[in-house]
Amino acid sequence: MLKAQKELELKELESSQKIIKLNNEKLRNDIASKNRELATSTMSIIKKNEFLSNLKTELLKGKEQNISKVVKIIDKNLNNTDDWKMFQEAFNNADQKFLDKMKERHQNLTPNDLRLCAYLRLNLSSKEIAPLLNISPRSVEVKRYRLRKKMDLDHDINLTNYILDI
Repeated sequence: MLKAQKELELKELESSQKIIKLNNEKLRNDIASKNRELATSTMSIIKKNEFLSNLKTELLKGKEQNISKVVKIIDKNLNNTDDWKMFQEAFNNADQKFLDKMKERHQNLTPNDLRLCAYLRLNLSSKEIAPLLNISPRSVEVKRYRLRKKMDLDHDINLTNYILDI
C-alpha cells in the first residue's frame, strides 16, 4: 500500500516535470517567434525609410513644381511615429521590461534616447540605425556619444555591450 502510494506520487511528479518542460519549450518557441517578428519588422522599416530617402533625393534633383508636394508627403512618411509604436510593441513583447529597466537606471533619457537604446539592443550598426531615425550614420555616432555621456559611462565600457547586458 505504501509502495503503491510512493509510485503514484513519483508518477505524478514525473508528469508535472514533463508539463513544466513542455511549457518551457513553448515559451522558448514563443520568444524565438517574437524575436523573428521583431527582426522582420525592423528590417522592413529600414528598407522603407531607405526607399523614401532615395526617392526624396531623386525628386530634389528634378525641376517640376509638383516635386515639393511629393517631398512633403515623403517627409510625412519618414517621420511617421506609427512605425516606432509598432516596433516598440514588438520589442516589448520580445524583450519585456528592457525599456522600463533603462528608464529606471537612467531617468534623464528622452524617448529618442530610449529608441536608440532599443536599436542598440538589437545590435544594429550605426549604418542600419540611420534610416530608422531618418538621420545620417555620422549623426547616429553623435547620438551614441551623447547617450554615453547621459548614462555617465566610462570610456572603457562599450555602449552596446552595456545595453545588451541589461
